Amino acid sequence: MNEPVVSPCIGLCRLNEQRLCMGCYRTIDEITGWRERSEQDKAVIVRRAKERQQQGKS
Repeated sequence: MNEPVVSPCIGLCRLNEQRLCMGCYRTIDEITGWRERSEQDKAVIVRRAKERQQQGKS
């Protein structure tokens, strides 16, 4: 059985002009309803957030 997907929230909740959290790199739509999402959906969101974070650092 797979481990539950942990929220990438780091408690630095600030949205930029694109409504992207500068702490966890999730969109507002990805943040809302996190608890109700399936583990598969959460995994996709975390992957996308990591990709956004890497793009922001390059």
